[in-house]
Amino acid sequence: MNLTDQEKQILKHLRNWKVHTGEVPSYRKLMNLLGYKSTRSISLILDSLIEKGYIKKFDGQFEISTEFPEAESNSQTVEVPLVGNIACGQPILAQEHIEDMISVSTALARPPYQYFILRAKGDSMNKKNIFDGTLVLVKQQETASNGDIVVAILNADCTLKEFRRKDNYILLIPHSDNPTHKPIILTQDFRVQGVVVGILPEI
Repeated sequence: MNLTDQEKQILKHLRNWKVHTGEVPSYRKLMNLLGYKSTRSISLILDSLIEKGYIKKFDGQFEISTEFPEAESNSQTVEVPLVGNIACGQPILAQEHIEDMISVSTALARPPYQYFILRAKGDSMNKKNIFDGTLVLVKQQETASNGDIVVAILNADCTLKEFRRKDNYILLIPHSDNPTHKPIILTQDFRVQGVVVGILPEI
């Protein structure tokens, strides 16, 4: 179902805002962001997006649908922040600044979840096709299942490894043809910042 230019613009802002803040902007925020003179114009466009199935409304709150009708490709992407580097060898301090914004398909970065992109560093995950400089798409969450590749925070440092929970400890396992990389065994001072959901092509 075709979208107008205004609908594409608002849908893009809704998805970007959801990725970056975890929330959906109010009518007034959308009005200010897009330069409209009244919330009435925003309301009419949102009503059309509801009718076309791109957003849903529950108890007065808007949610972005996770089941998208067929649409133009530029309405099926969201801008995700590229945030610093991640160690794929020894843990290093993550650089918490946004280097760039990268358009990612909503088939990978699915609303309403929050995502960020990190650039891998080192060779400890090269058997998983994560090489030095590889961009990985990370779903922001604090839990993981065995076998997930996670962004693991160790004190103030972070690293990228496979997550395994044993009886009373956590294993962070490398997958490398470099034998110097060994599993990291943890019992405390550890948290999950996100789970890798995709590897992005070079840009």
